[in-house]
Amino acid sequence: MDTLKEKIMELEKEEIIRALRECGWVMARAARKLGITERMIVYKINKYGIRSKEVRWVGHNGSEEIRSGKAVVEIEELPENLGPFNG
Repeated sequence: MDTLKEKIMELEKEEIIRALRECGWVMARAARKLGITERMIVYKINKYGIRSKEVRWVGHNGSEEIRSGKAVVEIEELPENLGPFNG
């Protein structure tokens, strides 16, 4: 039998995946849709091992970067808006 904690984690993971799909795997948009910060969605994606064949980052200036074939957890550097001092 699943514990309440396990059920909540599974629900959270499903909602994150749903938001990512609806937002074209753009994490900033998915985070806004869920009402959480971009840093939090990155943390939860890593926590749950959510993977995508293609992850898109949209910068402040509207430019897009596509990283194909990389797991979310393998992204080498975070966009500037997700740095440690940009809460």
